[in-house]
Amino acid sequence: MSERAPQANRPHAATKPVRWAADAVATMREGARVRLDYSAQSLWRVDRMIEQLRHEGTPAAALQNVLRGFGAYAGEVIVRETGAEWWATGGDHWVRTPDGRLWDPVDEARRCFGGHGSLRLMCRDAASAERA
Repeated sequence: MSERAPQANRPHAATKPVRWAADAVATMREGARVRLDYSAQSLWRVDRMIEQLRHEGTPAAALQNVLRGFGAYAGEVIVRETGAEWWATGGDHWVRTPDGRLWDPVDEARRCFGGHGSLRLMCRDAASAERA
């Protein structure tokens, strides 16, 4: 599957999460030999990587940048799948889908690491809400 092109004229709020997502893609490609292509399907791999890190007993504090990158990647997938936009407030970054709903993919990555979330399912919910 080919990588989907980012939207033109991105809002300023997208600057940091787009960079975090790109860093996660590069790290996964170079370090874990896993190719992420900004598709909803690729989030299955990200969820599995987070689960693996949890099972290895990696401390959450050591993974803050990794989880932020995985969350930003998931947010960017939602943006590309649904036409959503990044929003920033108080240092937090959210995704706002065209139906007006706000999604917090970075927090969802942290929840996933805690065993209570899924980036793949969040993306599915965001995309299905858009189609409804």
